[in-house]
Amino acid sequence: MQLTVYSRSGCHLCEEMLDRLAALRPELGYGLTVIDIGNDGALEARFGQRVPVLVAEGKEICHYFLDEPALREYVDGA
Repeated sequence: MQLTVYSRSGCHLCEEMLDRLAALRPELGYGLTVIDIGNDGALEARFGQRVPVLVAEGKEICHYFLDEPALREYVDGA
């Protein structure tokens, strides 16, 4: 299972979400890709200030803060 976080460098909310995802990764067993939207005009237009955004298989799980129950529900259903 692969998760993607759309983030921006220097974003404290992004760092918090990534830290929490790193802590949960051994238990939940997912891969994680981080994409900096600052390097992509289309992604910048799509997400703007609404980062971080956690996505799996094109479906948004949460944004701004990690919604751990939503993540667990997604993992359990995958």
